[in-house]
Amino acid sequence: MTGLIPTLPGSAYTDPAVFTAEQERIFERSWTCVARAADLADPGAFRTVTVGRESVLLVRGRDGAVRAFLNVCRHRGARMCVEPEGRVRRLQCPYHAWTYALTGELVAAPNLAAMPEVGRERHGLHTVHLREWLGYVWVCLADRPPSFDDEVLGEVVARLGDVAALERYDVEHLDLGRRVEYDVAANWKLVVENFMECYHCATIHPELTEVLPEFADGYAAQYYVGHGAAFADDAQGFTVDGRAGAPRLPGIAEDQDRRYYAITVRPQVFLNLVPDHVILHRMTPLAADRTLVVCDWLFAPGVTEVDASVELFHRVNVQDFAACERTQPGMHSRAYRDGGVLVPSEHHIAAFHGWVADRLR
Repeated sequence: MTGLIPTLPGSAYTDPAVFTAEQERIFERSWTCVARAADLADPGAFRTVTVGRESVLLVRGRDGAVRAFLNVCRHRGARMCVEPEGRVRRLQCPYHAWTYALTGELVAAPNLAAMPEVGRERHGLHTVHLREWLGYVWVCLADRPPSFDDEVLGEVVARLGDVAALERYDVEHLDLGRRVEYDVAANWKLVVENFMECYHCATIHPELTEVLPEFADGYAAQYYVGHGAAFADDAQGFTVDGRAGAPRLPGIAEDQDRRYYAITVRPQVFLNLVPDHVILHRMTPLAADRTLVVCDWLFAPGVTEVDASVELFHRVNVQDFAACERTQPGMHSRAYRDGGVLVPSEHHIAAFHGWVADRLR
């Protein structure tokens, strides 16, 4: 593709009304990744997460299943759980003590026996659609959620060519080696756009381009289906100084060895695949100019030496998010009122802009 392509206008990154529309029409209607299933290890373990404009309560039941509910009591609307995580026997509203089983049914309330019109099932917690995939919990607030296979797995096929290529990494059975949270003072779309392109890599990622030399040419690993960036000849592993990392994951195919693959699962997940570990980012947009990014480094069980592997992409994250934060103020400028331009190697960002526009329409 040749020629310059117009971007979104600056207001798309700053206008609170645009942000509200994105919350309603994108994040509250799409499948979003909200937690690692292992974070809810035992019956009664709960976590509260933000999805769009809603607080969602995740809890593992006594039957071992994870369920999701809107974090709102059905009596007078009080928030059920105010802590980010914990463990309970039952879910009890701290306002009037309406009490729910871990499966969401109303099981007790003051004077409940004298109120036959209060139905235990009809007045249970509001259920949220939930799927588990890659060892993570994904939820969708829509009454009729889109097909998970089309919306989520379809993104994998669009990048790797088939889901089997991802399954070789056996992500579900990897262990969490490190988790870092980044509070980024930038619009969520700037974070997505940054991850999708490597036109900036030679400028701000010296460590990354040492390991992946083709990134210095400005082409991202997502620029055609099935492409993985090759390691440098002298790089023994995907580490900050090219030293050897952990042993190769057992299921990796020969053509996946010594290569880095990147997948954007819209709207808010980035998957980074290398032979010995997987890095998963999940974003939560909090305001037009603020995005929380949680980054997990996942390794095979038993791997304990992870510092060099973590340090490489932690530096990449810090460099990327600083670039996004430098860009956010420019979105307010009259110089960017009508937007900017994408160069040919960034053409896939135009497809992302089209995807956003379609959903806002």
